[in-house]
Amino acid sequence: MRDRPQDFDEAMLRPALKAWGVDAATLEYAPVGFGDYHWVADGRGGRWFVTVVDVRRRAYDEVRLALDTAAELREQAGLDFVVSPLRDDEGATLRRLDSRRYAMSVYPYVEGRSGEFGDEQDDAERAAVIDLLAALHATPPPLSAPLAPVQPSGRALLERLAAEEDGDLPWLGGPYSEPARELVTSHAGTLRRALEEFDLLAEKPGEPVVTHGEPHPGNLLRSRGRLLLVDWDTVGVAAAERDLWLVAETAEDRARYAEATGRTPDERLMTLYRLRWALDDVADFVRWFRSPHARTPDAAVAWQGLKDTLEELAGDA
Repeated sequence: MRDRPQDFDEAMLRPALKAWGVDAATLEYAPVGFGDYHWVADGRGGRWFVTVVDVRRRAYDEVRLALDTAAELREQAGLDFVVSPLRDDEGATLRRLDSRRYAMSVYPYVEGRSGEFGDEQDDAERAAVIDLLAALHATPPPLSAPLAPVQPSGRALLERLAAEEDGDLPWLGGPYSEPARELVTSHAGTLRRALEEFDLLAEKPGEPVVTHGEPHPGNLLRSRGRLLLVDWDTVGVAAAERDLWLVAETAEDRARYAEATGRTPDERLMTLYRLRWALDDVADFVRWFRSPHARTPDAAVAWQGLKDTLEELAGDA
């Protein structure tokens, strides 16, 4: 995130880091990613990547189980491409910073180069990612692995928007609220058709495996000739296509996955998860603009994302 977290006292980070044995000499905010907040800590013994999560957006236990799963995949299953959180002095991967809103995790700092969501990938890189996903999907899910529901997380909100139940009521969160309301109301029919298509596709959810959830270029790190997967807070048990729709673009990609796993990707499920991603984005952006917000760089990115996603859904209808 480019914006720093609201009502957050960065002075909490240094004493909290001691639970990981880190005595931070410097802490520098890292305006990367979209969703959580990050700092780079330097101190005696090395460098660390610190992530702060707003647990009002995602439940603390939900995030904790995901991070525990990432740690298990690396520590017990031996998947060394998993960049997983370090454990604190009590063995935890996530630690509360206050009683109501923020929690933190700590990672080893890995030198490398990452991409951005939407970056084009060449055949070689897609093949490398498919190989990682094949290894992940073949791994028995750890006991901590949460189920990744097929239904969009904002299903109830999406249905209200599609039915135009709140179309005449003003949204009062900030500068993007009313433009967002007008835009979403104009696309109520698009949302109705998207939800109907989703329900048809979701009738057969597929064989469950452990999935990353977001293996796009922004979550890939090229480090010392290796490809690593970061940002495991969306890990969950679901159909393999939850990952594959983001990577397996060509018949050759799908054949490579089938050769590695003995399972041919299901085009219907690829479409299902592509649609689910878009519906989740709409719900997330709407919640953002119905809540208090300012005209910030992150809000501008979210506004463009809402427009692009609704246009994409309309084009697919």
